[in-house]
Amino acid sequence: MATTKHSNTPSSDRRVLRTRAALARALIKLVEERELSRISVSDVAEHAGVSRTAFYDHFRDVHELAEAACTAMIDTLIQSLPGPSAGETPLEPEVTRSLQDFFASLAEHAGLYRSLLGPHGSAYVADHIRRRITAAIHERQSEATAGGELPEYAGALSEVPHDVSAAFTAGALLGVAGDWLQRGCPRPPAEMAALTWPLLSTLYHLDATP
Repeated sequence: MATTKHSNTPSSDRRVLRTRAALARALIKLVEERELSRISVSDVAEHAGVSRTAFYDHFRDVHELAEAACTAMIDTLIQSLPGPSAGETPLEPEVTRSLQDFFASLAEHAGLYRSLLGPHGSAYVADHIRRRITAAIHERQSEATAGGELPEYAGALSEVPHDVSAAFTAGALLGVAGDWLQRGCPRPPAEMAALTWPLLSTLYHLDATP
């Protein structure tokens, strides 16, 4: 985890958020121009208008910043993943719409995600994303089957029982997204959603009941 050195005052909190947002924006801009592996802490700090010391107040390295920069996308993905809820099957239009939003968010910052998930990307970040998705899928399926809320796993794969379905689904989603990004997003998000949902639905226990 990143270690942030600041007081607990509201004004300090706002400064922390502004600095982290500036660093994330700088990284997103830089990966549109070069591979993630070729971006240094100095590059990011300079583009963000902060010092190297300020960078290290928030992140250990560029990979940790990249992980933080894609957190919002991962959270959106987790929310959009279709899954059973108290025995209810999600409606196809709702699911494809949420999947479309997911692919649209990938396309919006294609440079960043292409760098993270591509052949020259970060294995550390890609593995982190896979772990978060696997844990989230397992949690949602278990919650629906139990008919109640379960503790969050916070993306820690070591805390999740060996769940082949969840791991397979996470790998499939990353594979589809990575291939689409590497090909330059040739199909629009709406078409990707329509093509992905029939495949994804076979991996979910949509007929699960409490």
